[in-house]
Amino acid sequence: MSTARCVSRLLPLALMAAGVLPVMSVPAFAANTTTSAAVAPATLPRVLVLATGGTISGRASARSAIGYDAGAVTGAELIAGVPGVDRLARLRVEQIANIPSQNMNNAVWFRLAERIRQAFAHNEADAVVITHGTDTMEETAFFLDTVLDTPHPVVLTGAMRPGTAISADGPANMYEAVKVATAPQTAGRGVLVVMDDVIHAARWVSKTHTTALQTFLSRNAGPVGFVDPASVRFVTPAQQSGHLGLPADHKLPRVEIIYAHADMDGRQIDDAIRAGARGLVVAGMGDGNVSDDALSALDRAVRAGIVVVRSTRVGDGFVNRDVEVDDDQHGLVASLDLNPAKARILLQLLLADGTTAAADIQRTFAAGH
Repeated sequence: MSTARCVSRLLPLALMAAGVLPVMSVPAFAANTTTSAAVAPATLPRVLVLATGGTISGRASARSAIGYDAGAVTGAELIAGVPGVDRLARLRVEQIANIPSQNMNNAVWFRLAERIRQAFAHNEADAVVITHGTDTMEETAFFLDTVLDTPHPVVLTGAMRPGTAISADGPANMYEAVKVATAPQTAGRGVLVVMDDVIHAARWVSKTHTTALQTFLSRNAGPVGFVDPASVRFVTPAQQSGHLGLPADHKLPRVEIIYAHADMDGRQIDDAIRAGARGLVVAGMGDGNVSDDALSALDRAVRAGIVVVRSTRVGDGFVNRDVEVDDDQHGLVASLDLNPAKARILLQLLLADGTTAAADIQRTFAAGH
């Protein structure tokens, strides 16, 4: 068994049974911080760990045999349960939030983005690792990848099982996330997600299974690399993409996702228009298709000045322009490779930046932002 995959078994069984992770108390390399070891050599890279909660910080619950409460332990406690990570980097831990990721929100996103910018601008860290719940990890990763313009590594990781589980995956994922963040070849690759020995790019990664450890896949592209306790291997070249500005007021406009289905009418779309949505993303059938009634409602939305993006509820494939739907005639945007959740984020950022013309928005979707 590999070192990283067995680290969870090294936690004292008594502590695991009690639902308590060991707490570390050691000197920090900066004020008001927690680090992984007092003996960490000064030559090791500096990694800022930003904890947000999630299953990786979860603790077992009596609700069922697999029940747990997310965000039950702190980031410092989490790091203390990862043997050997202190030999990879000097770790500084900050608690940004401690929530299940279904409660992830714009306020936490802006807090993360600003803290990461500050850390790199002030030379506080060489890399950042974010611990995060898996439900919305792909959305947070994509948001950060779109607004951060830095060559420094930013890596998200999490867990599918809480730390008190018999075969918890969090410690191994945390170890490997730090290993990827500190690898020289990681620089300039944008925001990454590291889970289950695999390295994913933020644009492509998606959660695909409710409970399996191998839930994260890079749809339409494949992973960008792999990691184990001995090595970090990238299988694609580093790619630079443009970035959008972070709204100064830390506000994103209202954009709704409408899920398409058989016997669909335009009621959900009309409700979104009345509710003041500035944008709509349709999780369409097949290649982003909707019923004739729904398409008529989308026309009403466009006439009302609402930007409409066609995405798909299907897991794989691109939503292409002008196939079954005449996007040019209806004034619609095709999401191409972006799933509904990521299309929503990109549209929000574009609208916040003042971009409202469908043609301009389409160019940005196609540019790989």
